Amino acid sequence: MARWCYRHRLVVLLLWVGALFGLGFSATTAGTDYANVFSLPDTDSKSAYDLMQKAFPNSSGDTDTVVWKVDSGSVKDQSVQTRIQPALDRIAGMKGVGEVTGPYSGARGAAQISSDGTIAYAQITFAEQANAVPKELVQKVVDTAQAARQSGLHVELGGQAVQRVEEPPGGIAEGVGILAAAVVLFLAFGSFYAALLPIGIAIFGVGTGLFSTQLLSHATDIPDLAPLLATLIGLGVGIDYALFIVTRHRRGLQRGMDPEESAVVALNTSGRAVLFAGGTVCIALAGMLVTQLRFLDGVVIGTSLTVVLSVLAATTLLPALLGFLGPRVLSRKQRRKLENGPEPERTDNLAVRWSAAVQKRPRRIAVFALVVMAVLAFPVLSLRLGATDQGNDNASTTTRKAYDLLAEGFGPGFNGPLQVVTSSGDTATLVKGIEATKDVARVAALPPTGGVTVIQVVPKTSPQSVETDDLIDTLRDKVIPEAGATGHVGGVTAISKDFASVTGDRLPLFVATIIGLSFLLLLLAFRSLVVPLTAALMNLIAAAASFGVLVAIFQWGWGLDMLGLGKEGPINAFLPVIMLSLLFGLSMDYQVFLVSRMHEEWVHTKDNARAVRVGLAETSRVINSAALIMVCVFLAFVLSGNTGAATAGVGLAAAVALDAFILRTALVPAAMHLLGNSNWWLPAWLDKSLPHLAVEPAEEPAPTVPDGPSSAVHGFVRTTDGEPVEGAAVTLRTTGGRELDRVESLADGSYIVSVPGPGTYLLATTAPSYGSTARQVAVTDDPLVYDVELAEGEVDAVN
Repeated sequence: MARWCYRHRLVVLLLWVGALFGLGFSATTAGTDYANVFSLPDTDSKSAYDLMQKAFPNSSGDTDTVVWKVDSGSVKDQSVQTRIQPALDRIAGMKGVGEVTGPYSGARGAAQISSDGTIAYAQITFAEQANAVPKELVQKVVDTAQAARQSGLHVELGGQAVQRVEEPPGGIAEGVGILAAAVVLFLAFGSFYAALLPIGIAIFGVGTGLFSTQLLSHATDIPDLAPLLATLIGLGVGIDYALFIVTRHRRGLQRGMDPEESAVVALNTSGRAVLFAGGTVCIALAGMLVTQLRFLDGVVIGTSLTVVLSVLAATTLLPALLGFLGPRVLSRKQRRKLENGPEPERTDNLAVRWSAAVQKRPRRIAVFALVVMAVLAFPVLSLRLGATDQGNDNASTTTRKAYDLLAEGFGPGFNGPLQVVTSSGDTATLVKGIEATKDVARVAALPPTGGVTVIQVVPKTSPQSVETDDLIDTLRDKVIPEAGATGHVGGVTAISKDFASVTGDRLPLFVATIIGLSFLLLLLAFRSLVVPLTAALMNLIAAAASFGVLVAIFQWGWGLDMLGLGKEGPINAFLPVIMLSLLFGLSMDYQVFLVSRMHEEWVHTKDNARAVRVGLAETSRVINSAALIMVCVFLAFVLSGNTGAATAGVGLAAAVALDAFILRTALVPAAMHLLGNSNWWLPAWLDKSLPHLAVEPAEEPAPTVPDGPSSAVHGFVRTTDGEPVEGAAVTLRTTGGRELDRVESLADGSYIVSVPGPGTYLLATTAPSYGSTARQVAVTDDPLVYDVELAEGEVDAVN
């Protein structure tokens, strides 16, 4: 496939360009139809909402608030009323607004003025829930209300619908992330064209994914959060996948390979790993389905589709673009060096030295890495799931200002009122019972409609406090039953509490599902029990540490002001599900790229120490570069204006950084050195029963063996000083890794191995006190003389 795409590069490019612009035109013409289907069946808050929607169809929509404050005098002054009341009247007449309840009419309105007379509010009830209210209508309401401002009169607006129009325009986070990724790529490659390749692949993958998701929104329920998360994950994996393939291709060119052959080899090795890694990401994302939270179904569709298209772009469009560029994926300096012959293998760079250091001190490095991760994971012990509200917004937003004004004038619990909805029983007794309950500030029963009564309950504590959660439980379990009424506790605060409870109950099943599926995939790929077990354990460690960072920042408030992300509060209840899906998928990416290179070396040499050392030396730099790019992309989503996306961005950036720089670079290779050959152990009966899933290319068939050896390879094994090495293991293998002959060098360092026939073979040499080498040797009908030189700590990679 790679060769076909390389040779028919113009056709492939035109197909992709046509797909991008065709989908873009169709999606633009059709528009969007995102639907935030947020349903919590079998919960008390859902029962309360259903009763309210039936009895008060015009009052079951989102309720937002207009708040105003005077610096002097009273909000009852005629000069204030003549500016505020006409604005409220104009808002009440807008199509889509169900009701406006102001403070200047009747006894009920008087309760909407603070005790000192300086703050008042009006409630605007839309006909739809916040996510279904058109942004144009909300913006018109905001502009109309704020037009009443004057010197000494402050007007602010709060509520979920208003919060949506406060978000900055889309595209800023994506643009900043792509720009940062481009800078990192240019520094890593030193070539403008090579740096553009991963960016281009990511743009095609994300673009076609987003347009396809937009079209699918007309056929199924997809929340408006889905395209944001799809962009977040699509940019990360799209750039990373292309980076791995381009790096392998550049290495082939530097070794003197023809551009077409180098591209084919890159796709047939790193490209296979990309296909496998993309599959693990999609499986991790699909794990969200087991939570049975309907609004996540659309998230799975959007993100998975974008990942699939990013993988498709990396494995088809990328080889075509490599064909257009030829050797220009190398920098000018590298091309000039290549004119003098292929570059020799470097054995003195930082990655090689670090790999050798891990091999020498695996126990010490493993302990240090575990201590670091444990310290970072410690805050997760105080994790509290909930929901953020306008009180967590940036202090400069109108929603945060309105929230603070209401808390100042009417108490902290006013921003999260509870709604006790009852359809039978003695309402008067229930109201008295609620009034006598601890932590209740005010109670007001609205006139019944259709046999349904709504009792507004204002807690004394803020919506995010533990005391408010306890109050909800008290009302449900004690107060309502003791009053002999049939009622339910609803409202935004109660919904948030129920959602956190449902998510917490289903989280263990979700984690077990994605770990189990990932384990099976890695078991099939690497024919090992220890490798997938290690990966699962590392993923749990990474998850704990990343959530510890989230708790420290967003729950404890460390560094929130520096990030400009508002005020501390509980962690959004939906975040663990989404973040764990993305984290497990991305962690598996790095595990696949790291271990597939180790496994490739293990198949060739059957030397675990060498396999781990070479695998780490060859992949650590590209994994770290890929992680740095992902960190830049994820952190850019702090600029999105969406609290959920910003939290997910910071959490994923921390998770990727810890996973790549500590786990995959230090803890995983150290553990694999300590485990030795058991890394690759698989019971024979299980090996026979499992289907084969090759991450590496298929092995070339071994040459046919005649009646006797047709030739031989012989020579001496010496040190760099020319001293003979006795007892060195010399193994002749096929290029696919099948062992053909194995001997030990004699006292004078001499060896001789039998060759079945002419061809290219792999000659691997290792000695306990020295490093190891593995070289390809071409044997003809005549014996080949080949001397081997061993040096301490040498890393000699096999291409």
